[in-house]
Amino acid sequence: MSIDKKAIIKMDSIYKRFYIGTPNELEILHGLSFDVPDGEFVSIVGASGSGKSTLMNIIGALDKATEGNYHLGGTNISLLNDRELSEIRNKKIGFVFQTFNLIARTTALKNVELPMLYAGMGSKERIKRAKELLELVEMSDRAMHMPNELSGGQKQRIAIARSMANNPSIILADEPTGALDSKTGHLVMDIFHKLHKEQGKTIVLITHNQKLAAETDRIITLSDGNIVSDEKMSGNAVYTLNETVKEEKPETESHDESVILTDKTSGKDGQ
Repeated sequence: MSIDKKAIIKMDSIYKRFYIGTPNELEILHGLSFDVPDGEFVSIVGASGSGKSTLMNIIGALDKATEGNYHLGGTNISLLNDRELSEIRNKKIGFVFQTFNLIARTTALKNVELPMLYAGMGSKERIKRAKELLELVEMSDRAMHMPNELSGGQKQRIAIARSMANNPSIILADEPTGALDSKTGHLVMDIFHKLHKEQGKTIVLITHNQKLAAETDRIITLSDGNIVSDEKMSGNAVYTLNETVKEEKPETESHDESVILTDKTSGKDGQ
């Protein structure tokens, strides 16, 4: 199979089955094929049970297809071992999840530093980059705050900064606004648009929200493990924030959630 060099993600006849060889064998994905060009902002939508979470796990190298080939930047992910998959997750894919997955007992700055720490970056360099990323998502003034001192929208902006730590090829966002009110959700989406337009990042948004999906370049719709539509958006309207939009008050409870960084977490927390 020839690889389109312009496609950063290339999926060819992807099947995913569970309980293989047993009477209750279950096939979730039924031979999906699609490409995502470098620099595209694409959304994958579908109802619960459509297979989008299973597909997300494969795109994020959190799981492997039962059959078919997945190439990320020309590398056949289907052929990699666990150590190589861990390296791909740490360096090539930035994860953003609905539940934020921040380390509860460390500061916003340290949370952003963590992927760089596991990648072996020196202390001075990673602190400098972490501060730059916090500035990018307009969270510099919250650098020394703990997660329980932040609102949901602020936590998600920290998570987005962390996803950019190792300058990944793609950002994979799974229902990133699902735990937020609509105004705060659009503020978070504004950050994704900024990363896409100003830094040319490839972004894959997994969502059930058609309005958010309509802001992206392209919508891939799943139903019962099949792609039922693949639509390019022309002249899509992007929600523009104004200065009067305010975030919700900080939450009083914290959640001890782990970051998807190394083999120690197996890349599967928050799923």
